[in-house]
Amino acid sequence: MRHHFNHLHGHMGHCGPHGKHHGGMRAMMAMKLMGMMGGRGGGFWSQGGGGFDGDGDGFDGDNLRRGRKFSAEDLQLLLLSLLDEKPSHGYELIKALETRTGGFYKPSPGVVYPALTFLEDVGYATVDLEGNKKRYQLSDAGRAYLDQHRARLEQMVARLQHVARKMDFMRRAMNGQPQRDVEEGGWAPELMQARGRLKQALMMRSGATADEQRRIAAILERAADEIERGERDTNQPE
Repeated sequence: MRHHFNHLHGHMGHCGPHGKHHGGMRAMMAMKLMGMMGGRGGGFWSQGGGGFDGDGDGFDGDNLRRGRKFSAEDLQLLLLSLLDEKPSHGYELIKALETRTGGFYKPSPGVVYPALTFLEDVGYATVDLEGNKKRYQLSDAGRAYLDQHRARLEQMVARLQHVARKMDFMRRAMNGQPQRDVEEGGWAPELMQARGRLKQALMMRSGATADEQRRIAAILERAADEIERGERDTNQPE
């Protein structure tokens, strides 16, 4: 099974004059977006950050920010997954990561090429020389390593897809552009409303008693189980 990132363009269009309400919304979203891009601390996939303090925009409070770093192992898995699709040069892998995350993540050559050298050294990738350029391809050992870490890779890809969608949503809100339809990779209004209600409900119960917190946790666990079960049922062959 091969992994493909969602390809979200999310271009920043020209902001013409809009009504007072839309201008205020764009300003608010711009401030939120700048906050996402400028944060410090923690790793890119830092754990925690959940709880009741979500960002309030209907999305989950993952607190992913531009500029934060992947761990070395995370980046290696992403590179191997791209090489699983096709052999590539280093600059092609950098471009693929940028394009498939909607511009959210563009690793520098100073990060990617040492990672590729490591993958070559441990035998997970092989290299063909084309003039003065190296073309990397996945080895059998690399494919076996990738297969061993599919679950971790799937989680990373899902989070990258989510961030790319979120960036696209915010860019469109800032520019007064209509949001994408569900068929185009957008979020259904019903889902947005439900997520917003859930966040509000959790926030209003942040001071709940221990028994009430356990009751809420049980509800959320059941909901998560049902969501995951629905996804498994959808993916099962008929």
